[in-house]
Amino acid sequence: MSNMNLVDARWVKSRHSQNGGNCIEFAPGYAGVMPVRDSKDPEGPTLVFPADAWQAFVAATAAGEFGSI
Repeated sequence: MSNMNLVDARWVKSRHSQNGGNCIEFAPGYAGVMPVRDSKDPEGPTLVFPADAWQAFVAATAAGEFGSI
């Protein structure tokens, strides 16, 4: 996936993101994967997770499984 073209990606930040810039952005719309990047470094590296792993992470976060930071 290192050659994945994300030039036209539509990056989204969580609507709950109001913590002074400590955010990630994700780019929905890619079959089977979820690209993720640091919102403070949009030209920096992008991580690409399998879609099911991303969905499990989001669900676990919403359920409080990682505690509070």
